[in-house]
Amino acid sequence: MIIQSAKDLVVYQKAYALAMAVYRLTLRFPTEERFALVSQIRRSSRSVALNLREAWAKRRYENHFISKLTDSDGEANETDTALDFARDCGFMTAEEHRDLVGQNDEVRRMLGAMLNNPHPFLLAAR
Repeated sequence: MIIQSAKDLVVYQKAYALAMAVYRLTLRFPTEERFALVSQIRRSSRSVALNLREAWAKRRYENHFISKLTDSDGEANETDTALDFARDCGFMTAEEHRDLVGQNDEVRRMLGAMLNNPHPFLLAAR
């Protein structure tokens, strides 16, 4: 399969699905967390996919591509910590936490593979 867009990347699809799962989960969080944990976890989980899109747009330049992938990985790590807070504050079950952290770990592993070998994703120099 030829990748025409970042949307074709499995890692993007998984990151997007995780962000949507986080959104649905946070609808249940207490209203007093709306501007705190809800905002933070939604922003970080969305930023994983958003930074992947930016990386894809900058794949002509290896350093820019890697920089945006690094940003995406950082946001995935932030999401992991926010999920821990949500579990420990009692806003999600241990099973929900395990599922979402597992999805996030898969995204992080895929990002790590891209960071370790970015060349297949870069545009060829003309």
